[in-house]
Amino acid sequence: MTEIDAKIDALVPAWLTLPDVAERLGVEVTRVRQLVKEGQLIAVRRGENRVLQVPEEFIGDGKVVKGLVGTLTLLKDDGFSDEEMLEWLFTPDPSLPGTPARALSENRGTEVKRRAQALAV
Repeated sequence: MTEIDAKIDALVPAWLTLPDVAERLGVEVTRVRQLVKEGQLIAVRRGENRVLQVPEEFIGDGKVVKGLVGTLTLLKDDGFSDEEMLEWLFTPDPSLPGTPARALSENRGTEVKRRAQALAV
């Protein structure tokens, strides 16, 4: 779990605490912590109290956004840190259009994963 810098923090439009994520997913907070530990979600310490938080766009319709886990795995395999993954996912890409995170939440994960794979080249 990473301490986030101001530049990346500013890219992410909204955050959820782990209890909020648990509530949206209908699971216990311990399960959310497990998802973070397994690399299925990224949580960073932010705010005055350095509370662990997850980007809100990673959670949709009671589950982790489709395609996120695979994308995170590809980026991690490419050597990206959690901070670098967040920066890539939330930096606007005019050719996408929008951000990769938004594309995932709009069920355009195939294109996002293709781009993540291309980063390894």
